[in-house]
Amino acid sequence: MTDHLFTLHGDVLAAMRRGPKPFAKLAFVLSEAEEPADTALGHFRDRILAADPGDGLIALWHRTLTTWDLTEQADWSAAPARTDARRSDTYDRLGFGADLRKALDGAVPVFKEPGPTVISKEFTSWYSRDAAAARSFYWNSYEQLLRHKGWSDEAVAGLDEASHAVVERLSDPTRTEAYGARGLVVGYVQSGKTANFTGVTAKAIDAGYRLVIVLGGTLNLLRGQTQRRLDMELIGRENILRGADPADPDALVGIDYQDDEDWPAKFVSHGGRPSALGSFDIERLTTRDDDYKSLENGIRALDIEKQARTQPLYDPANLHHAAARVMVVKKNKSVLSKLIKDLKKIGPILSEIPALIIDDESDQASVNTTDPKKWEDGKVARTAINSQISQLLTLLPRAQYVGYTATPFANVFVDPGDGEDIFPRDFLISLPRPTGYMGVQDFHDLESAEGAAEETHIRGIYEDTGDRLQEALDAFVLTGALKLYRVDRGVDEGPFRHHTMLVHESVRMAEHAALALRINSMWHRAAYTSQQGHDRLAALFASDFHRFADDTLPTPESYDELKGYVSRARQLINAGGSPVLVVNGDTERDYAQPELDFDRTPHVWKILVGGTKLSRGFTVEGLTVTYYRRTTQQADTLMQMGRWFGFRPGYRDLVRLYIGREEAMGKSRTVDLYEAFEAICRDEETFRSQLTRYATLVDGKPQVTPAQIPPLVSQHLSWLRPAARNKMFNAELVEIRSPGQWVEPTAYPTGRGDLRHNTEAWRPVLDALDPAPVTLRYSSAERDRDDSYEALLGTIGHSALISILCDLQWSAPTQFSPHLQSLVSAADAGNVIDDWLVIAPQQTSNRRTEASILGSRPLSLASRTRRRGDLFGAISEPKHRAAALRVAGALGDSGDPVVESLVRERRGVVVLYPLVEEEPRLSAGGAIDPGDVVMAFSLVAPASPHTGQENLVRFRVVDSSKGDFAVIDRDEDGA
Repeated sequence: MTDHLFTLHGDVLAAMRRGPKPFAKLAFVLSEAEEPADTALGHFRDRILAADPGDGLIALWHRTLTTWDLTEQADWSAAPARTDARRSDTYDRLGFGADLRKALDGAVPVFKEPGPTVISKEFTSWYSRDAAAARSFYWNSYEQLLRHKGWSDEAVAGLDEASHAVVERLSDPTRTEAYGARGLVVGYVQSGKTANFTGVTAKAIDAGYRLVIVLGGTLNLLRGQTQRRLDMELIGRENILRGADPADPDALVGIDYQDDEDWPAKFVSHGGRPSALGSFDIERLTTRDDDYKSLENGIRALDIEKQARTQPLYDPANLHHAAARVMVVKKNKSVLSKLIKDLKKIGPILSEIPALIIDDESDQASVNTTDPKKWEDGKVARTAINSQISQLLTLLPRAQYVGYTATPFANVFVDPGDGEDIFPRDFLISLPRPTGYMGVQDFHDLESAEGAAEETHIRGIYEDTGDRLQEALDAFVLTGALKLYRVDRGVDEGPFRHHTMLVHESVRMAEHAALALRINSMWHRAAYTSQQGHDRLAALFASDFHRFADDTLPTPESYDELKGYVSRARQLINAGGSPVLVVNGDTERDYAQPELDFDRTPHVWKILVGGTKLSRGFTVEGLTVTYYRRTTQQADTLMQMGRWFGFRPGYRDLVRLYIGREEAMGKSRTVDLYEAFEAICRDEETFRSQLTRYATLVDGKPQVTPAQIPPLVSQHLSWLRPAARNKMFNAELVEIRSPGQWVEPTAYPTGRGDLRHNTEAWRPVLDALDPAPVTLRYSSAERDRDDSYEALLGTIGHSALISILCDLQWSAPTQFSPHLQSLVSAADAGNVIDDWLVIAPQQTSNRRTEASILGSRPLSLASRTRRRGDLFGAISEPKHRAAALRVAGALGDSGDPVVESLVRERRGVVVLYPLVEEEPRLSAGGAIDPGDVVMAFSLVAPASPHTGQENLVRFRVVDSSKGDFAVIDRDEDGA
C-alpha cells in the first residue's frame, strides 16, 4: 500500500535543498494527487507519536533535521550549529507549532556533539552549499555507500560538514590566477581520517579538480590499503572496469580485485559509466597492486581533453567535461622521482590542471628535518621526500596540499616563511572525536582519580607482577571465545571477522624473532584443552571479563557456558600451524604474508609481533589485546604506537592493554609507559581545546591564524624544544583571557625552599578563611548531576590576589604566565574584577588527612602525584567545579541558597588545594611544615557579558635577547 504521507513529505523536503521553508505552503502546492488529510500537520504529529522504530517517515525527518542542525553556515539562521536555538529557527521557518515541535524533538533529538574546529586565514568564498549541490555526483554516491554501510545520519552529516570545510578553503579550480592552498587536517589515531579525505576527494573532483595525488604511506601495504579504500568507496566498479564486461572472464584479465571477496558487492556502483550519465569518469593511474611506475599510456595519460581548445583547462567550458585522474603513490624516493620526471615531460598543460595532493600521515617523511645551521649560503636544504613534494607543488602551480595526521606538531613547526614547504598557512582543521571511537578518555581517567577506565581496560606490568604474558595470551583466547558466544546470540559478526593481539616490546628484529618463538612455546604449553588450562581461563573470566562486561551485550554467567567457544577460538588462532605472525623488516616481503591480508583473508585470528612497522598508518583489524613494553623518548612515535585506539563495536568491554609501568630506560631509571601515554594525550587534548576556544571569529575575523598556532602547543613535553621553535615563528603567546573558564595550573616547584615560599605567599588567604565550614551544592537536571561538598570560605581583594600570584614560584613559568597577564590587565580590557571568593574544599570521610598550615585551623590535604616531570595530572575534583563556576557567573542558578548568596557581579573564584605527595609528617600539634605542602589552586575569572565576542589571545614578537619564558612586565606593587 502506498504511504501517501511519506511520499508527500519526501517531495516537500526535496524542494528545501537550500534550507527549511514554510512547510504548509509547499505541501499545499505539491499535494494535488495526495489525500487531503496528508497536508494537516496534526496528522503528521499523530504519525510521529505512534510511529514504530523503523518508520520511513521518521527516518526521512531524522536525516533532514540532522543535516540542518549540523550545517555550520546557514543563511537562514544566525544560531550556532548543533544547538536548540538552531533547531528552533528551523521550526520557525517550517511554521511548526509547539505540539509538533515537541513530538519531533522526542523522535529526533538535537545532535550536540562538537563539530570540526577550524583555524583559518580569511578566504574567498566560492564553494557554497548551492554550488556543492549542483555538482555532487561522486559525493552523492559516496554518501549513499556510507548509509548502506550503516553510518548514522549524524555521522554522515558530520562528515559532510567537515569535508565541506576543507574544500571551501581550497582555491576555486576555475580561478584565473593560480594559487595553491596549504592545509592540515588533524584527526585521532585510527579514527577514520581516510573517510574524511575520501569525502574531500569526492567533493573536490565534483567541484573541478582533475588530478588527485594521494601520498599513501611508506609501504606498499599501506599504499594498497588506501588505494583499495578509494577504489571501493569513491572510484567504483564502472571506473575500474572501464567498459569491460564483468561476465566475460577474458575481458577481466589484468583488472584488479577479481580475487577480493568484497568484489563487486561492496564496491560502490554509479549505475553506469559516469560519463554516460552526464558526469565524468575517473581514470586510475595506479592500481591496488601497482604503485606508480610510469604514465601507462605515456604523457597522453595527462593530456586532458578540452572541448574549447582555445581556452585553458581550468575554464568551466573545459573543466566540467574532462575526466579526473587519481593516483595513490607511496612516499618513496624512487617512485616520486619517476612521477616528477614524467610530469616534467608534459609541459605547459600542467599549469592549467587544478590538482589536489592528499598527504596521509603527513608528519612522516614529508617534513623537512635538515638542520638550518648546516644550510650553505642560506639556501634551504631538504630531505628527499620533502624536496620531492616541494617539486610537485612547483610543477603544479594549481595544486592544493592537504596533510592528514593524528600527531600534528611536526607539521605546525614547519617554517611558515618557506613558501615552498608544506606549512599549513591557509587552514588547520581539527576533527571531532567520532561517535563510537575508543580513545584516550576510554583508557585514562583524565578528569578524576575515581574513574573506571584504568580499572576496566589497563593491566599494568610491574616488577612484582611478572611479565603477565601468559595472562595476556589467555585474555586473547577468552575474548575470542566471547566474540563467538555473542555472534551466536545475535550480535553482528562483521566486526568479529578478524581477532588479533599485538605484542610490541622492542624495535629490534632479532628480538622479535626470539619473542615470537617464546610465544609459540608458551602457546603450546598453555594446555588450553586440559583441565589445568580451563581452570586458569575460568579464573581470569571470573576476576576480569565477567566483572567488567557490558551489560547490554550477551555475556555468559559462568565459564562453563563459554567452554565450547574456547575450543573454537583456539582452533581459529592456531590455523595454519602457528598462532604468531612476525611483522617487521625493511622489505615488502614481510608484509606480503597472506595471513596478514585483512582484505583478502576471511579470518585473521593471530598474535602479531612487531615494532615500528605495526604502528603508523597500519590498521590492525579486530585488535582486542595489546601487550606493550617498548620505551621511546619521542612523543609522536609513542602516540602512533597506540594501536589500541579505534572503533571496537560489540567488544569495547573486552579490550585490554597490558602495559609496562616500570620499564627500564637507560642504566639507572624506569619509566611508566601508561603515564607517558597519559601525558601526551593530555597535551594533545589541551592543544585541541585551545584551538576550539580560539576558532570563534571576532567581528568576522579569525583570532588566531595558522602561523600563530605553535605557541599554543604545550611547551613542557620532553621532545619539544620551545626556544628554537618559538624563534623560528617569531611569535610568543603573551596572554590568554579565560573569563568564566576553569584554569588549573599544574607546574608547581619541587624544592622545599620554593614550596615554603609559595605557602608563605598564601598566608593572607589562609588568614581570611572563616573557620566554620559550609556545604555548597549545585543541582542541574540538564547535567544530570547533584554535586555537594563541605568547604571553608573567605574573600580577598583583586589587587591582593594579584600580588600573591605574581610572587609564586613555578617549575615552568610559561604555563601560567599568559593567564596571569590577563588578570593583571583585566581592567584595561574592560573586565573589572572587584574581589575573589576563596573556596577550600574539606574532606568528610573518616580517612581524611588534615593539618594546620601556618597556624590555620586544620585543613584537608589532598594527595596527588606528578604525572610527567614536574607537572601534576588532574588536581581538582569535578564535583567542586560547578559551584565555583556559578559564583563566577559562568553557570545558571544552582538551586542552593548558600551558593546563590555568594554570587556577585565582577567576582572571581579561587579553589585552594593544599597537596602532599607522600604521607605527611605532622608535628605534635597537627601542623605541617610549609615546605612539605604544594599550595595548588584553580581559578575562574568572572564571566564577561562579552565572552565569545572578544579576542582571547594576544601575541608579541619574540625578543631574542630574552629567554624562553614569557615575561610579564608589571609595576613594583604588582598591580
